[in-house]
Amino acid sequence: MMLQTIQNTVTDFFTRGHQRTLTAKKNIIKSVFLKGGSVAISLVLLPLTINYVNPAQFGIWLTLSSIMVWAAFFDLGLGSGLRNKLATALATNNYELARIYVSTTYAVLLIVLSVFFLLFYLINPYINWTSVLNSGATTGLNNLVLLMVGLFFLQFIIQLMHTVLGADQKTADSTLINVAGQALVLLVIFILTKTIPGSLNILLIAMAGIPLVVLTVASIWLYRGRYKMIAPSFGFIKMKHAGELLGTGSIFLMIQFGIIIVYETDNIVITQLFGPADVTTFNMAYKLFSVMLMLLTLVVAPLWSAFTEAFAKQEHAWIKSTLQKITQIFGAFSLLTLLLLALSPVLYRLWLGKDHFVPFSLSVLMCFYIIACMWQATNVYLMNGLGKIRLQLYVIIASAVLNVPLSIWLGKQIGLQGIVLSNLLICTVMGLVFQIQANKIVNGTATGIFNK
Repeated sequence: MMLQTIQNTVTDFFTRGHQRTLTAKKNIIKSVFLKGGSVAISLVLLPLTINYVNPAQFGIWLTLSSIMVWAAFFDLGLGSGLRNKLATALATNNYELARIYVSTTYAVLLIVLSVFFLLFYLINPYINWTSVLNSGATTGLNNLVLLMVGLFFLQFIIQLMHTVLGADQKTADSTLINVAGQALVLLVIFILTKTIPGSLNILLIAMAGIPLVVLTVASIWLYRGRYKMIAPSFGFIKMKHAGELLGTGSIFLMIQFGIIIVYETDNIVITQLFGPADVTTFNMAYKLFSVMLMLLTLVVAPLWSAFTEAFAKQEHAWIKSTLQKITQIFGAFSLLTLLLLALSPVLYRLWLGKDHFVPFSLSVLMCFYIIACMWQATNVYLMNGLGKIRLQLYVIIASAVLNVPLSIWLGKQIGLQGIVLSNLLICTVMGLVFQIQANKIVNGTATGIFNK
């Protein structure tokens, strides 16, 4: 009797409700299972990689990775602009316009990134990366950074497939591609630990190059199959549509730039204040607690384009009920994050061994920082999907201006924990503002800046 009840409940979950909701549910469930594998891989990969090189060298890799995220600024917000435009075109079955958007985005992004790579190639020899990374006598950093920039710029172009999948509400497929890349990286790193002495250059090629190859193969396969009707083509490049993409994307670009400053400067500040080894300590704590943020993101990320579609079809009741469910899910994830905090000392020992120590005070602050990040995530995807992002822009810019000086000041006052405390304070304020805006939007009372 109980088994029959469970079976009926599961069947109802996947077969009853709005078609958009059912699509989101299927994507979320698939993504959770896939992301579970991704999380397991990343947790195994961290100590394996640290042992392949050493904590200081791994800290250099993490800091370089943070710097490379800044290069995302050079996509001019085209990826985010494409997602909303493409989702609307697909919702109205306008495949010709969808193909124009896709083709034009690839073309513009390729031109822009080629120009910026050439400029970086010219100025790179004059940058003292040893000083920037506070890395002592490490040699060959300029060539290492040049290779890294090249790989990351290529990734920004190839990863537009993730944007296409997101616009088509196929985020589970996007997650599958990422997991496949991670699994291959794990296998290669494991082989390297058994065969080749630790090397930052080899680590870079494995960590950045392998996922790029996997994503390239997946893109070619998808554009020749499922997305053949919207596959990029020279004949569909229409630069007059670039303005539409840039118009939508320009605000996303500024938001993206602000987010980079808020979230991706930590490693740089830490390496300057305390050295690369503490970057590794910080990321040990972040890696553990960010598992909860990643899982929550799996739930809300598929809803970005779902909100876009619902807004285009004026289905406001669905938007309101969906946001209420997301809020309930956030409450459950917050409790799980607190449970993770209680278990963290044991988990660190099991995961990292006795050679790597993470202060409990750092874990406490990281726990509440992740909860604050989850809080704003529950509302940000709604605003992104509806295009109500002007207030988000202002809040992110203000946060970006405050974050670095606050992190430096608190870091000097209380150490590594001060960096996390700065993030916690800023993200809490952002979460509060976004919650107010989301409530106004779903209740139909949003006016002025709250409705732009």
